[in-house]
Amino acid sequence: MTLVMGILNVTPDSFSDGGRYFGAERAIEHGLALRAQGADILDIGGESTRPGAERISAQEEQDRVLPVISALRKEGIAVSIDTLNAATALSAAAAGATIINDVSGGLADPDILHTVAGTELTYILGHWRNGSTQMDARANYGDVVADVRSELQARVRAAKEAGISDAQLVLDPGLGFSKIGTQNWQLLRRQSEFAQLGYRVMIGASRKRFLGDLLADGADVEERDLPTAIVSVLSAQQGAWAVRVHNVEQTRAALDTVAAWNS
Repeated sequence: MTLVMGILNVTPDSFSDGGRYFGAERAIEHGLALRAQGADILDIGGESTRPGAERISAQEEQDRVLPVISALRKEGIAVSIDTLNAATALSAAAAGATIINDVSGGLADPDILHTVAGTELTYILGHWRNGSTQMDARANYGDVVADVRSELQARVRAAKEAGISDAQLVLDPGLGFSKIGTQNWQLLRRQSEFAQLGYRVMIGASRKRFLGDLLADGADVEERDLPTAIVSVLSAQQGAWAVRVHNVEQTRAALDTVAAWNS
């Protein structure tokens, strides 16, 4: 069964919610609501990775996320930390996070691979070519699926050399990260080729620009939730381990409807 990972941005500058859940109290309240709507995991991030976003210090990131992680773990909720920083990953693990979601696949902070190995937690290894201020300039591929697959394999080798086990690894093709337009659709259509590498696969398409391109004038980001739910269903049918989404309620309803149809 494909898991639903609810996105919880504790940031003032996320592209998707504009800081709506910035601050521990509002973030915790929203996290509880996402759990009630059917989230299996909450992915908590304190640093925006949207195109053009500026980096913040690891300490500032931790100040934002650690109180939220601790509070939600006390409620029995499974928590993932969305971070590029080894220090934040380690602190989040101590606070109760059971998954480390690193969109850079260890390229932003090489220390994170050894840190993850020491925790034995699940590690979501994302495909990434450069930081948020330069990502679109690196969207040059021959066969985007073959190239992303090859680059992910290189990061898997680095992770294993650092001591991360196969059982810990989940691969994320990094939709929207140095990918534009049809490149994202190619990755989605052929996502089974990533599963063929022998690892679980997570899909994070939620509210991204290429979904907005389907709508009139790009539409407001929340209007991208319907195509997100459809992509989530199609990804589940291809065997995705998890889908990472903002609108948990709509995605859960879509997945449950397909499950009922097939029962």
